[in-house]
Amino acid sequence: MKTQINIACGNSSLHNPPESIDPNSRKRKLIGLPREMMKEELAKAGLPLEQINMRVAQLWNWIYVRGATGFPEMMSLSKTVRSTLNQHFTLTRPEIVNRQISTDGTRKWLLRTQGDGTENSSPGDPFVDFECVFIPEAKRGTLCLSSQVGCTLNCSFCYTGTQRLVRNLTSAEIVGQIMVARDEIGEWPGVPRTTEGPLPDTERMITNIVLMGMGEPLYNFENTQTAMNIAADNAGLNFSKRRITLSTSGVAPKIPLWGAETDSMLAISLHATRDSLRDILVPINKKYPIETLLAACRSYPGLGNARRITFEYVMLKDVNDSDEDAKALVKLLAGIPAKINLIPFNSWPGSGYDCPQSERIEKFAQIINKAGYASPVRAPRGRDIMAACGQLKSESEKSHNRNHKKHESIPESGKEQQQ
Repeated sequence: MKTQINIACGNSSLHNPPESIDPNSRKRKLIGLPREMMKEELAKAGLPLEQINMRVAQLWNWIYVRGATGFPEMMSLSKTVRSTLNQHFTLTRPEIVNRQISTDGTRKWLLRTQGDGTENSSPGDPFVDFECVFIPEAKRGTLCLSSQVGCTLNCSFCYTGTQRLVRNLTSAEIVGQIMVARDEIGEWPGVPRTTEGPLPDTERMITNIVLMGMGEPLYNFENTQTAMNIAADNAGLNFSKRRITLSTSGVAPKIPLWGAETDSMLAISLHATRDSLRDILVPINKKYPIETLLAACRSYPGLGNARRITFEYVMLKDVNDSDEDAKALVKLLAGIPAKINLIPFNSWPGSGYDCPQSERIEKFAQIINKAGYASPVRAPRGRDIMAACGQLKSESEKSHNRNHKKHESIPESGKEQQQ
């Protein structure tokens, strides 16, 4: 099913839009606000200062533990407080415009969100669209989050890389993906689980978060950091930091900083063992070559056998899948506590690449295993709905291209991402 998408790009602040305003209601969004900012907003709304800490604790519980979608249901708050909150704030999530469930149970949602209505979108065209994926297994469930609409990195094997960057997602839009997923599968207390498709046979169904969807999360550092701090808050969504993994294509200077400020797990989209090939597969390598990238990895805070870096390696037939490539990979990662995820290439229209035969992938894995590295071969999930690794791409690009002539120049804040 094709969905009509409407978006527009503004001519300033493209990559760091304000995330405070719902353009229809002009109400402040509470989802995605850190606690201190929520306190400030409640004070601006006129709530008594001596009540602010208590109200934030109540709201945090209602929003992130109970999954409240509106203020009238918050019966532990007085009618007057609920009325004030409803007047000034909103709990809107991204809207689902398309749902797909794979034959293997993988779910993909095409989400639509309203822009800020000021700098980031035209008044009559405030929508952007992006994708989010949930991968259920027997005893765990992984939610793959997007951090940007589109991408600037142009990795040649990745479908998302063929979509131009529209803008960063706000912290509200990143956290909102978790809220939508929990809504959809029925993971809030007292809400029946969905009976549609298989789900993990566990009390908690979303156990892991991976920032491996659309975009480069380290190019949206502050919003992604805020969102993951909210996800890890033990009085709310309560995800273990060891179950949150950020995947980067190699923004080397920001890797140690991310580890120091979030304490999450790290994955590196490596895919090649020599600069000449990685320059083609992952063009950011021209700016941060392999030696620079691995130096940043070695500086990742807390790195050790209990906290290994995952190196992602997409297997491309006759490109990076030889025995020599496997041996070079082992040599390259020597001394780094690591796990190597081998990812069979997931095809997409016009990719120009093929996936190696399973025997070739297994031989590659054997060489790595023999050297002492765990090298699981990632089972493709959601291929039939284009939800597998490297296949995410919303239809936002069509509308972006329609509006591109109106905004020919790239804001200064976005130029670094295209270098």
